[in-house]
Amino acid sequence: MKTTYTYKNKDYTTFREFSETLGKDGIFIPLSISEDSLKDLGVTVTTEEESLESIKEHKILTLKIQRDNLEVEPIAYNGHSYDYDSKARDRIAAAIIALELQGEEATIEWTTADNDNAVVTAQDLRMIIASVAARSNSLHTAYRAAKAKVEAASTADEVRAVTMNN
Repeated sequence: MKTTYTYKNKDYTTFREFSETLGKDGIFIPLSISEDSLKDLGVTVTTEEESLESIKEHKILTLKIQRDNLEVEPIAYNGHSYDYDSKARDRIAAAIIALELQGEEATIEWTTADNDNAVVTAQDLRMIIASVAARSNSLHTAYRAAKAKVEAASTADEVRAVTMNN
């Protein structure tokens, strides 16, 4: 639902912006103020349903953010959970290079996402990356399917019902 506040012939699309304007006039309003009280201040409150296209755009953006957040969650490999945020990716890449320079059997003690320690080889670290790639592919496939459902939806309720899992 989209709410517009009209005060002194000017429209405000957010309560915060509207409240700040009233504050400049020396009128301070609580978040819980009623529409009747706003009318007493000379404010017209208009609400309208958000368009289906707007709901779809918001849902697709929400799904994309969800996918992106899931992509950097820790990844399970060989009984341990490994971080995979941008810092962890840089560390993994550097560790692979360092281990390869030391030879195929070289190992390093790695702190896992749950603060445990695991001894890993360059191959282990490559397998973690491979696991992330498989997860990423799965997430992108689920996102594309969910996005297609959103785009095909004909009602706001259908759009809202779409998740990355269905």
